[in-house]
Amino acid sequence: MSSEKTLDDEDTFKILIATDIHLGYLEKDAIRGSDTYNTLDEILKCAKTNQVDFILLGGDLFHENKPSRRCLHNSITMLRKYCMGGSPVTFNILSDQTVNFNTTQFPWANYQDENLNISIPVFSIHGNHDDPTGAEGLCALDLLSASGLVNHFGHSQSVERIEISPILLQKGSTKLALYGLGSIPDERLYRMFVNNQVTMLRPKEDQENWFNLFAIHQNRSKHGPTNYIPEQFLDDFLDLVVWGHEHECLITPSRNEQQLFYVTQPGSSVATSLSPGEATKKHIGLLRVKGRKMNLQKIPLKTVRQFFIQDVVLADYEDLFTPDTPQVTKKVENFCYAKVTEMLKEAERERLGCPLTPEKPLIRLRVDYSGGFETFNVSRFSQKFVDRLANPKDIIHFLRKREQKEDIKDELNVDYGKLVKPTAVEGLRVEDLVKQYFEAAEQKVQLSLLTEQGMGKAIQEFVDKDEREAIEELITYQLEKTQHHLQARGVTTEQDIDTEIRLFRDSKKNTTEEENDIREAFSRAKAQRKERGVDAVDHDMSDELADAFMNSDDDSSVTFPAPTRGRGRGGRGRGGRGRGRGATASEAKAAGRGRSQKSAAASQSRSIMQAFQAAPSRSQAGASRSFAADEVTIDDSDDDTPIIRATKPPPRPSTSSSFSRYSSQSQSQSSRGVAFEDSDDEDNPFKGPSRGSRR
Repeated sequence: MSSEKTLDDEDTFKILIATDIHLGYLEKDAIRGSDTYNTLDEILKCAKTNQVDFILLGGDLFHENKPSRRCLHNSITMLRKYCMGGSPVTFNILSDQTVNFNTTQFPWANYQDENLNISIPVFSIHGNHDDPTGAEGLCALDLLSASGLVNHFGHSQSVERIEISPILLQKGSTKLALYGLGSIPDERLYRMFVNNQVTMLRPKEDQENWFNLFAIHQNRSKHGPTNYIPEQFLDDFLDLVVWGHEHECLITPSRNEQQLFYVTQPGSSVATSLSPGEATKKHIGLLRVKGRKMNLQKIPLKTVRQFFIQDVVLADYEDLFTPDTPQVTKKVENFCYAKVTEMLKEAERERLGCPLTPEKPLIRLRVDYSGGFETFNVSRFSQKFVDRLANPKDIIHFLRKREQKEDIKDELNVDYGKLVKPTAVEGLRVEDLVKQYFEAAEQKVQLSLLTEQGMGKAIQEFVDKDEREAIEELITYQLEKTQHHLQARGVTTEQDIDTEIRLFRDSKKNTTEEENDIREAFSRAKAQRKERGVDAVDHDMSDELADAFMNSDDDSSVTFPAPTRGRGRGGRGRGGRGRGRGATASEAKAAGRGRSQKSAAASQSRSIMQAFQAAPSRSQAGASRSFAADEVTIDDSDDDTPIIRATKPPPRPSTSSSFSRYSSQSQSQSSRGVAFEDSDDEDNPFKGPSRGSRR
């Protein structure tokens, strides 16, 4: 743009957009430990240089649910350095802030606090990495919010119904409705959308004069039948959706042809997994909004570590070697060495003239050795690049296509080749692994008390958030609830007990009751910790575990690090679950952590029949839219900065900030036409052609 300053008048919002910063990722790594902090510093410095009105973050500001002291210290230091100052904030908030900021005891925007001097407000939703946990439902963002550094919004405290109330902002004649929804488990949110339990509120008056901006942090790409949120679920009155959680940078707004809004996916600012989606160049966005028109400028990040990935299939190089070639393994190793060296040279060429770019790049070579080839020693290979790469230990990733096996008639017809794909080891989520295991497992080893979802969530809590009692407490809670159910039904024979347990378990699958049971069990686990005085575990002590749960943004998946030492301390056991059926009673082993009321039961195995006959150790816990037609125009200028404009009728004065309900999935009675223009007038990106035709 030739004259950007002329565009920034008193009616134009300037918003810096970023998502998935993942502060603290690999912070103990000698080479990559400061990458996330350097990039956040660059993002905040960019906001101050461009004199933005506010910063919008789309979730996952922190990589860990319990950030370390270093991580919190660095984030607070940088936010105070760049976001506090004497520059005035030139927009007003018209909505009820006690509803917008309902997670803090200071329910107003930080820049309106008379005790603070904020020059650049930061508005942020939470992601799946820094999501609220515990009985109080607090997350790391709430610490920054209480400190007056960040405005945390988009936190839904109800699991039955979600009402998204926007923050209504006004600058001059421009009115901006900022919607936000923090991360919610995809399966639950999908079901709530289907059941019409998600409602987006709109101002009752002058609805067509508001620019509607929505920040969301969910799976965008489909990873299962309900393990994502289709764009079609979102309301069609929205103008722009900022989509977090997906790490691939697709920041250029794309138009949804069905809902007729635009979606921008800024992606992450750090590569948390060595997958193709992370290799895309990282950007943040500078969004300008004036009236109902918008312009999004891409800003490349210079402090991001370079990442190159390449796939090779050894069978495609028959002119160089075959499985029968003498010393073929040595030749394959030399071939891979040449490929890695070639990527290193490419990284050096791109780094010329960019002093802020880290010197050592990330390199990943995925080698398909199907067809009879053998793997070579990866550790010895990595020693050749130990001083030249940031990831010398995982340069080579061997994979092999699974061959189809014949079905065995006397066993389950399970295609394990489809379940275990070559790229699966790049990072599956915990709950996905649990679900796939039980889908492929034989009938005799299926879960008896727990559902697959419950077990998956418990393991995820154990791995991701170090909730060490999650699995044990869930088993104990379900055992007690099943005992009460059997007592109420008056079942006495062993065979009837097995049948009733199976029916009771199946009746709760994929229901709200199942989610409530899981939540209640986790709450009880946290309460037990507090009673024992071990709630405040120093996170730095637990950082002896490997430093990464990798968030693949083809999937937002989890890759499990190998712990440097066992999780259990002091001989602490881990809970089991009942499995047996038929003539053999199910066995359930409860392992405690020094709980007196279960010390006797922890030392021996108990069948379901025995558990039913024994008294429970603890008590059971209960638990259409109508709008005027408008026109949208895209001006695709030469600098790859799309200009998107929606022309609306002239604004009418309004003094009311009350809302009308707008339920998701409502059908629009009108549609919006689209006209495309290749404009050479870069001085004013908001200028466009005359009104186009409408259908």
